[in-house]
Amino acid sequence: MDDLSGKVALVTGASRGIGRAIALELARAGADLVIHYRARLEQAREVEAQVRSLGRRAALVQADVAQSAGINRIAREAGRVDILINNAGMAKPQPIDEITEADWDEVVDTNLKSCFLLTQALLPGMRARHWGRVVNVTSVAAQVGGVVGPHYAASKAGMHGLTHFYASRLAKEGVTVNAIAPALIETEMVTSNPNASPDRIPVGRFGATDEVASVAVMLARNPYITGQTINVNGGWYMS
Repeated sequence: MDDLSGKVALVTGASRGIGRAIALELARAGADLVIHYRARLEQAREVEAQVRSLGRRAALVQADVAQSAGINRIAREAGRVDILINNAGMAKPQPIDEITEADWDEVVDTNLKSCFLLTQALLPGMRARHWGRVVNVTSVAAQVGGVVGPHYAASKAGMHGLTHFYASRLAKEGVTVNAIAPALIETEMVTSNPNASPDRIPVGRFGATDEVASVAVMLARNPYITGQTINVNGGWYMS
């Protein structure tokens, strides 16, 4: 297993929820952090302070990942990145007949296009150093449809396709690419969705953010796992 001491990790959407938990777990494993946020500056500052209290360096970067200009800002301000966690995303629960083209574009741009653009921007450095980790935080919705809508499910399924493509092309270059597909983790996104119920989960409860974060760190440290989707879903989807 690789030592993460001195590695630089960028976590998108790190001011809360799963992203926050992953950022802190990576810091505990020895990585320095670039903490991306879109709007919640105070929460991002709290994460920054916690990372520094663990003895690691931390920097903040603000951007809207749905815009290419925002992706360019993240890549520019982050500088060297060894570990990329594509976590930023949005869920927009809607009845099928109310979903518009604008809704589709908003969700797909935020969840899928941002993953592609940021990975493309940071891969050259990883390939030049012959060491890199990309972890895409997807969703059980990519596998079973989920409880948000077709735009969300399609965007997350697309992230699986990106994962497979990059992993197969980069396997000999020291860069691994994997996905984590959580289900109903107890975050604001889940608890605000009236369709999300722990009754859907075989283990009978919502998941915890640290149960996802521990998998992200495992993938960052393990050089022999690539092209895989790790399901952290309480048994909703069994593969």
